[in-house]
Amino acid sequence: MSISSPDAPSGSGPSHASDGSGPVPAFYYEPLGEGRFRATEHTEGAWQSTEQHMAPVSGLLTHALEAASGRSDLITSRIAFDILGMIQRTEVQVTAEVIRPGRTIELVQAEMSAGGRAMVRATGWRLTASDTSSVAGHEFESMPGPDEAEPWAGDDTWGGRFIAGLEFRVLPGWRPGRGRCWIRTPVGLIDGEPTSRLAGCLGLVDSANGIAVRRSPSEMLFPNTDLTVHLLREPQGDWVGLDTSVNFGSGGIGITSSVLHDVTGPLGVAAQTLTLRVR
Repeated sequence: MSISSPDAPSGSGPSHASDGSGPVPAFYYEPLGEGRFRATEHTEGAWQSTEQHMAPVSGLLTHALEAASGRSDLITSRIAFDILGMIQRTEVQVTAEVIRPGRTIELVQAEMSAGGRAMVRATGWRLTASDTSSVAGHEFESMPGPDEAEPWAGDDTWGGRFIAGLEFRVLPGWRPGRGRCWIRTPVGLIDGEPTSRLAGCLGLVDSANGIAVRRSPSEMLFPNTDLTVHLLREPQGDWVGLDTSVNFGSGGIGITSSVLHDVTGPLGVAAQTLTLRVR
């Protein structure tokens, strides 16, 4: 989700363009050259039809961070995305650079802008890869895989073509503020460009803020101002598991926190800061 103040969620299904001209492209972004991309209808956000959902934006910026680094001996350990305002669904410019080079550690930054206005900025730590399998272990709770979850066709909580285009499978025990599900998408990230599993995974994670809502978005707004993801390893497969908790404070701030999974087990953690706005 991204920062905005609409009257209500809006959007429709993913199968046709909003002007009725025909099927929409089967990718989120069309490359236009020199770091420019056209955000397609599939990026349509859940809060407003004129904005992009933050999830595909995260995937595109992750792809840009990896490309700017260009080093196969490093792996991404953390990416922090700061949402600087409404993410317009339009032609965008993406830039990326290494801002802290190093032999074993580097920090990379990427930014998405439109019309000269920065909309999202991402920074990613990339660390040297090594074999630590002899000491590997974690304290995260395991989560049943997608084959053990129930298909879910969605409801009318959220609009927008991005959410409508996802495949969901939910696990028992859902309640307001707490939920577990698996998600994947049939939509490619960038037309004609191969992308990593990490970019594909992070292109879904921002959906966490909408899967276990504490209050209906018809009653209040709770967009996130950021997304921070810490990773234990590279993701595997196209399913992303979200074990999500949503917490609202009494002073206008909330936190959505998720343990991330792939089909092989726990993958990392994600957190989103929420600005709470009762209607």
